[in-house]
Amino acid sequence: MATMNISLPDELKEFVDAQVAEQGYTSSSEYLRELIRKQRDVEMLRGLLLDGVRSGPAAPMASDFFAQMRARAHARPATT
Repeated sequence: MATMNISLPDELKEFVDAQVAEQGYTSSSEYLRELIRKQRDVEMLRGLLLDGVRSGPAAPMASDFFAQMRARAHARPATT
């Protein structure tokens, strides 16, 4: 695992410390890693949404689309 040192103004350090204590994180590093993961997920979702917008007009779905998907899921063998 790589190490990164950051500098924070006192106000932000106090905020991070409070979040760690209130939300049950074991350290400020754990809290910051979680924030970064969430931001990464937001960026990935934003990219997927933009891909969808750029893909062109939507095609109508068959009325039994979800019934077919459920049937396919139930027909698949269970995995352990």
